[in-house]
Formats: sequence, structure tokens, C-alpha cells
Amino acid sequence: MLDTSDLIGIESLLTDTEIALRGEVRSFVDSTIKPNIANWYEKAIFPLEIVPEMAKLGLLGMHLKGYGCPGRTSVEYGLAAMELEAGDSGLRTFVSVQGSLAMSAIHKHGSEEQKNEWLPRMAAGEIIGCFGLTEPTAGSDPGSMTTFAHRDGSDWVLNGTKRWIGLASVAQVAIIWAMTGDGIRGFIVPTDTPGFVATPIEPKLSMRASIQCEIQLTDLRLPESAMLPKARGLRGPFECLNEARYGIIWGAMGAARDSYLTVLDFSRERMQFGKPLAGYQLTQQKLVNMALEINKGTLLALQIGRLKDLGTLSTHQISVGKLNNCREAIEVCREARAMLGGNGITLDYSPMRHANNLESVRTYEGTDEVHTLILGQHITGIAAFR
Repeated sequence: MLDTSDLIGIESLLTDTEIALRGEVRSFVDSTIKPNIANWYEKAIFPLEIVPEMAKLGLLGMHLKGYGCPGRTSVEYGLAAMELEAGDSGLRTFVSVQGSLAMSAIHKHGSEEQKNEWLPRMAAGEIIGCFGLTEPTAGSDPGSMTTFAHRDGSDWVLNGTKRWIGLASVAQVAIIWAMTGDGIRGFIVPTDTPGFVATPIEPKLSMRASIQCEIQLTDLRLPESAMLPKARGLRGPFECLNEARYGIIWGAMGAARDSYLTVLDFSRERMQFGKPLAGYQLTQQKLVNMALEINKGTLLALQIGRLKDLGTLSTHQISVGKLNNCREAIEVCREARAMLGGNGITLDYSPMRHANNLESVRTYEGTDEVHTLILGQHITGIAAFR
């Protein structure tokens, strides 16, 4: 498959180290994910056997420093996310849930004891984590969560329900956010704790090679040491969500690029009315529009990554990237599916799978509407959420 997606020399903006890292992840995706993803997706399998391989590549907690974490740059993490999502959104989501959410929560808000206890084993892929924030009636408005933690002597007792929690049924540790008498706090919960039950949500039409669950917490008892000491209020989980949103900015462009390259290759080979589809003006117009959006979205991701590495990235800039790149990526994938004709509805071709996955990616870590309102508040100075 010839990659003609870089129309403006974006590669010249990358360092040799970044290019090498991208190449390693792309090789992993080409050899391990792409030959198997149609089967995993059709049978709704999350391939746990690839987790150790991801750990060896340094993909788990990739951008975190210390405690056995790889300590790569934000741009390097972004490039890895783009390559992983060119394979499948569900597998990029695993890296995001593990590193940007669960590990990030401990890294940002945990005590030294908590960091040393959990992060090295999570970076090594020995322990899988999940992140329990969303509830059945508290998605875009997590401040309305009803999961509650109350004191009982020196312990905390949690009751409530979390929904759409990635990896919960295969995780060994969960980061659970709960309301307390002192506001929202985070807790590190070993999933074998009595009162923790995770049930996969099935069947799904999207993210089928991934796991999303409902978690039921019933009189779940934790010691004082389970609380994340540095997380108070919604700022705690939101700082983790922004890490995940950042990875999506890059990942969505990976799904778009793979769809574009798939239909480009198809259009060169598919003969209609005596010549390849690629030789028709309407086909070329569609391909050009796809390539333009992929180039713009990748440049946007790179700029946001550079700002993040400099420590000057603002919250609204993450919303720019998440809103734009998800919105444009799903249009690229849908157009690519249509160009494939009837072939496009089969798992022999990736665009419809990518488009279906992006229905979830576009929704989680902030819907289009939420990011629009974040940007609207930044532009006008007026909050319009309520």
C-alpha cells in the first residue's frame, strides 16, 4: 500500500527518534494487529495476548516518567496512538485506558507508596487498569455522579454504578471516582475486592475488539490508604481525561489515514467502464478532500503535541483537536466506505470498521457538543453548559 497521505512534508517536522518510534509501532500493527483484526472484531475479542508485546514496545504509560514508565515525549506518544488506531480504535483505546487514564491517575494524584506499588507492574503489562468515572445517568455531567463513598471507622465504603468502563472485566485494578462528604475523590480499587462486579456490555456495533463494562459497587470496603491523596473535585479526573483526549487527536487521524490508503489502493485496481476508478474526476476529488483533511488534522495534532511537550498547552486547545479530528476522521472513513461500494460493508476492508469505531471515539472523552461548549466559553468568556 503506497502512502501518499503526506502532501506537505509533515515528516520533515519530525525528529529521527520520532520517526524511528513510529516505524516500530507501525511494524507491530502491520504484523500483529492488521492480519487478525477482522477476526477479533467479528468475534468481539480483545486480544489479551498482545499486552506483553505492547509493554515491550514501551506503549503502556508511554508518556509518564519514573516508576518504570517509558518516559517518552507527548509527540512520540501521539505518533504511537496514530499508528495503533490505524490498526483499530479498540486497541489504541487499551493503551489510552491503561496509560492515559488509570496509570495517569496514580502518577498525577497518588502517593509515593501508591506509585511504587502499581505503576511499574502496569508499565510492564503485568497489571491491567481501568478508570471508573462515567455512570448510567452521568456521562457529560460527571459532577452529577451518584456513586458515594462514606466513612466507616478508618475505612471507606463505596456504593454505586459505573458504565462504559473500558477493560473493567479484565482489569486487576480500578480507579473509581466517587462523591464523598468532601466532594469527589478518587480511589484505587483492586478488582478482587468483595463488592466489585464488572459485566461486559454486549452486543455492540462499535469497538468490538475492545471491552466496555458496567461496574456495580456494593458495600465495597477500602482502607484509608486506597484514596488518591492529591485528587480533589472534578479537576482530578478531568486532568486524566485530557491525557486521553490528547491521544484521540492523533489516533483519529490514524483511522482516517488507513481508510484513505485502503480506498486509494482499491481505486487504482478496480476497473469500471474500461479504466481504474482512480482515473475518474469524482474519485480524485474525493481522494483529494480526504488527504487534505488528514494533512490538516495531523498538523493540528503535531502542534498540540509540541505545545504539550513545552508545557504551554491549554485545555481549550485539546478540545480543538478532539472536536476537529474526530469529526473529520469519521467523514473520511464514511466516504471511503462508500467508494468501496458493496465491498465496503465487509471486514475485508477497514473503512466501515473504522467508521463504526469512531462513533464511539467521537462520543467518549467528551462529545462534540461538550467540546463545542468548551471552545464557545473560551471564545466568548461565557459558560453555556447550563
